[in-house]
Amino acid sequence: MKSRALAERPIASDSGVLTAVADFTRCALAIAQAEVRKLLRDPTEVFTRSVQPTLWLLVFGQVLGRARAIPTGAMRYLDFMTPGILAQSVLFTAIFYGIAVIWERDLGILHKMLVTPAYRGALVLGKAASAGVRGIAQTVIIYLVAVALGIHLRFGILPALGVLVAVVLGSAVFSTFSLVVACVVKTRERFMGIGQILTMPLFFASNAIYPIEMMPGWLKAIAKVNPLTYLVDALRSLMVQGGESAFGYGPDLLIQLVVLVGLVLVASRLYPSVAA
Repeated sequence: MKSRALAERPIASDSGVLTAVADFTRCALAIAQAEVRKLLRDPTEVFTRSVQPTLWLLVFGQVLGRARAIPTGAMRYLDFMTPGILAQSVLFTAIFYGIAVIWERDLGILHKMLVTPAYRGALVLGKAASAGVRGIAQTVIIYLVAVALGIHLRFGILPALGVLVAVVLGSAVFSTFSLVVACVVKTRERFMGIGQILTMPLFFASNAIYPIEMMPGWLKAIAKVNPLTYLVDALRSLMVQGGESAFGYGPDLLIQLVVLVGLVLVASRLYPSVAA
């Protein structure tokens, strides 16, 4: 009888783990679906946030492309910077995502979520997944602008899937980072100030608009710990013809995934505190 009981325990344990994983996934998808519905009801936000990256391509890229002040090898500068501008669009959209949590707290929605038995990590991951959907919408817009400008893009199922994976993962990283900031500052005014302070250093301390080789030593060190650098590196190798990855597509995604897991763990612990 003892041996039979011992044999049955792992089965019960495995069943419990599978149930927990299914519940976690179901909760995360429910949160993501609710957030995507908000986007579908008001899609103007996606288009308004695409104005800035479009201007970067139309104005900044055209001017510096003629100046030829930045060495990009055989690749045109406009082609070189297009993946960086897509990454910029992902960053600028996701970094202010945390303000929605503060709004939810003020409206009482956050309190209702926190009294449910849902996993806190699933709530965080669901919001990160919905940010990925916004990132995909930005990707479509940037691709359309790039085609209109005659940028030499790579077309194909595998490059397109690779770009989507990188964009979703990058959106999840920066939206979760935004959520951590929102949990710490807890007010809209402070959050907006910190968000504006963070975006430009993250953007300029990356390889988005110039190669890392041009940077001074101290800036290179910062760029190599900046998640945006690895997002740009992955996009550049997949998105444009002649683009090469300095770190490798696999390491680019792995580093972002590790950062995302760490941020989700931190945000899961801080998430209830924002309602206080």
